[in-house]
Order: sequence, then structure tokens, then C-alpha cells
Amino acid sequence: MRAVIILLSALLPLCPSHEQDPFAWLYSRRSAIQTDNAGGECPPECDCPPTFSIAMYCDARGLTVMPSVPSRMKYLYLQNNAISAISDSALVNATNLVWLMMHHNRLTSDGIGEKAFSQLERLERFYLQHNNLTSIPRNLPRTLRDLRINHNNIDKVTPSDLEGMDNLTILHLHDNAITDMGASLKSLTSLTLLDVSGNKLSKVPEALPERLHQLYLDSNSIASLPEAFLATLTQLQYLRMAHNQLTDKGLPSNIFNATGLVELDLSFNHLERIPLVSSALQHLYLQANRIKGKNFLCSAVLQTLRLDGNELSQQDIPSNSSLCLRLASSIDV
Repeated sequence: MRAVIILLSALLPLCPSHEQDPFAWLYSRRSAIQTDNAGGECPPECDCPPTFSIAMYCDARGLTVMPSVPSRMKYLYLQNNAISAISDSALVNATNLVWLMMHHNRLTSDGIGEKAFSQLERLERFYLQHNNLTSIPRNLPRTLRDLRINHNNIDKVTPSDLEGMDNLTILHLHDNAITDMGASLKSLTSLTLLDVSGNKLSKVPEALPERLHQLYLDSNSIASLPEAFLATLTQLQYLRMAHNQLTDKGLPSNIFNATGLVELDLSFNHLERIPLVSSALQHLYLQANRIKGKNFLCSAVLQTLRLDGNELSQQDIPSNSSLCLRLASSIDV
């Protein structure tokens, strides 16, 4: 027993007073890991997990103003608050940010400083959906790859709004009040997904980026398409134009005969005939139009065909339709 006591005494550090924990040496390393104040302390209203010290969680905290952001932070979560403004100095220390999540706040265009994002030279993902913006914030970082600014009150997009953003691959602008986009998309040479559904567009945006894979234009007021609409969009696979004002007259002949298209949604329009489509198309949605008469299609690869809600009768469907659509797993007429 005496030998054990002597051994423990040798292992324990000397204690100058009885108030000091003699076992502090056991967890001193753990304490060092928990405390990472490089670039500034974590603000008390947020959480900065010691196991992921480059992330700052301030979501759903009832915040009305921007918190201070330590320079080590790469991921900042500020969604679901009541923040209405971002001053020029609010993010001046956040030079390493890669993700900035500010969706579901009360941001206004007037409340965002012209230089608010000038120090964010590494930002790749910026979420601003569900705010009160009336325009795209000025001087957004050109490093952005994913910008989501849907569900705001934006009514116009100009070329200067997106100028120089040639790294952007995803752009969500749906559910705004956009009436005109002009040639604002011209510089977005890397864009693969564009969603401008749920706006007030009366025509297809000009100068669509050639690398687009997905284009969502549904729930607008588009009545016609330009002649060379898909000529340059050779990589486009998904095109959705449901809930517009499209008519047969507004569709140039052979416009959808694009070999890259996988899915085409023209439902809830005013079409009276089935348009000519590519033989490689796999999913075609034409429900809730005015299609009638002996006007059917034959495709060896089509998997989904929806024609319900039209004016077709049983006599309008050719007897060999099951052979024409032999790979289709879903047919609604």
C-alpha cells in the first residue's frame, strides 16, 4: 500500500495550494483543443463547436444585427433570424468565409452596404432566399459558385448585377417579380443550373449560357420561343416550361428536336398539338393543354408520357401505341 502512495505522489505535479486541481494535467490538452480563439473569440450569441472551429452557428437566435465574425471562420450560418442590414464593416474580418447562409431573414436592398462583401474573396456559396430584397446586391464576390436569391421581391436583373461571375454554376432566382433580364446572363459562362420560375417573364432570357444542363422557366407568362432557342444549348438536359402561355403558333417547328434533352415539361399551356421532339427524349409532360385530334407520337426510348387533361378521345390514340411506346413505364392519357 505504501508503495502505491509513493508512486502516485511521484506522478502528480506539485500543488502550491489545496485549491489547485492536482489532476489538471490530465485534461489540459483537452482544454487547449476546446478553446480556439484564433482571429477573435466566438460571440456569445453563437456556437463555435471545438470539434469544428471554422464554423459559426448563429441560426434561429432571434438576431436583429450581424454578429462579429472571427477571421478563422469558413462557414457562417445566420439563417432564420431577423437581420435587416449588412453594413460595409460587418464582414470586414471574415476574409476566409466559404459559405454564408442568410436565408429567412429580413434583409432589404437599401440595408446592404455597397462594400459589404468586398473582403469575401473566397466565398463560394451564398444563400439569400426568403428576404425582402428588391435587387441583387451589388459587388457580389466573383468567386461565387452557388447563389440562391429566390423568394424575394426582385423585379429586374441587369448585366452589372452578375458581371464577372464566371465561376457561378448554380443560380436560383425563382419566385421573385422579375419582368426583364436583358443580357444579364451573358457573363455566366460556367452556369449549369438556372431557375427563374415563378416570375413575370414574357420572353425567354437573352444570351443563355451554353453550359446549361437544367433550365426552369415554369410559371411565367411566356407565349412564344425564339427560333434558335436551343441551338447553342447543346448540353441542356432538363427544360421545364409548365404554366406559361405557350401556343402552337409560338413554337417554331422542330424547336424541341434537341438530342441532349432528357426531360421536357410543357404542361399547363395552350398547345393543341404534340410538338415534334427528339427521339432521345425520355420524359415528356403535356398534361392540361388543349391537345386534340389524331396527333400522337412514337418513341422507342420515351419512359414517361403525360397527356391527361387534354381533349383527346380514345379514337385519337393509335392502336399500335403500345408498340410505339414500348419502354414507357408511365403513360397518362
